Amino acid sequence: MSSLRSRFAAALVAASLLFTLPAGSQTPSGKDVVAPEAFASHDPVARGMSFQVAVVLKIRNGFHVNAREVTEDYLIPTDLRAEVPAGFKLGPVAYPKGTLQTFTFSKNKKLNVYSGNVTILLPLTVLPTAPLGPQHVPMKLRYQACSTEICLPPVTKDIDATLNVVASTSASKPANSEIFSPK
Repeated sequence: MSSLRSRFAAALVAASLLFTLPAGSQTPSGKDVVAPEAFASHDPVARGMSFQVAVVLKIRNGFHVNAREVTEDYLIPTDLRAEVPAGFKLGPVAYPKGTLQTFTFSKNKKLNVYSGNVTILLPLTVLPTAPLGPQHVPMKLRYQACSTEICLPPVTKDIDATLNVVASTSASKPANSEIFSPK
């Protein structure tokens, strides 16, 4: 029972941190802390081929977001969901590893977070029945942004990847090599 109380107390402290803002500070909205952008590994994409969409998160300096794999139950993981149109098949979303860091509000507990620029990959396959021409892959990114002192309320942002589908793989060309080149 005392374990349950301590977990409840930890969750209560975390919740109070979510909405505590320093007096007189210019605290940004959670929506302004992360700028996500979608890029395709090929342009155009062809029926019958597999490719990737990268969602690059540019996280504002001085802030971080919780990684996909959180280190505490009360933390809100970064989550990317895609609604693929007819003619596409989505594979498992690949999240990067975070880095373990300690913050003022986390005491001596290291939290798994993303900061700087982070890339999430969505593997897609264009089925032989995919419609030709422009296609949209709408996505929703959910995250919680924090600084070293405060956490902002969680937000969900809409992202859209526009893909041009062609019939022949010979017309498909690699794109965005700065993101998709092997490292």
